[in-house]
Amino acid sequence: MKENARLEPLEPWQAEEFAAHLDRAREHIRPWVGALFVADGVEGARATLRRYAESQAADGGRIFGIRLDGVLVGGVLFVDIDAARGSCEVGCWLEPSAVGHGLITRACAALLDWAFTTRGLHRAEWRCRADNTRSSAVAERLGMVREGVLREHWPYEGVRYDKEIWAILARDWTTRSAGSA
Repeated sequence: MKENARLEPLEPWQAEEFAAHLDRAREHIRPWVGALFVADGVEGARATLRRYAESQAADGGRIFGIRLDGVLVGGVLFVDIDAARGSCEVGCWLEPSAVGHGLITRACAALLDWAFTTRGLHRAEWRCRADNTRSSAVAERLGMVREGVLREHWPYEGVRYDKEIWAILARDWTTRSAGSA
């Protein structure tokens, strides 16, 4: 992460700050993230953060904020963790002011490192609309392999978009990480 950037958990008590952040990010991220994620208002933001807190307590998804100069500008998350299968799905979002600083790639790398090294998971997935070239580029930078396309799987404003599935295995991450050291 940039020297002035931090990655930290997001929790329900931060709902007001999360709501203000979503107000800045909403139109930028709306086409690319699930409709439930783009909450309106403080109570909607609190509900989103509460869902992730409850999921984390059940050994499932987790959500983290990215702060740049102390301001919440985006985040990364484990959409889901399936410990029995040894797999997880990683996702991200970012408001326009923070685009282009490499924040997402570095934050997702931290999540993958935790998933494989600390948590002992076997596989991590990345799912994105096929026309979201920035998201696909992050998956590539993380060393993921594009495994397939779910045709017309993502409905948005009356149009159905293809959805890509990318993945990386723990052994590939370990080899990649060792090579970059």
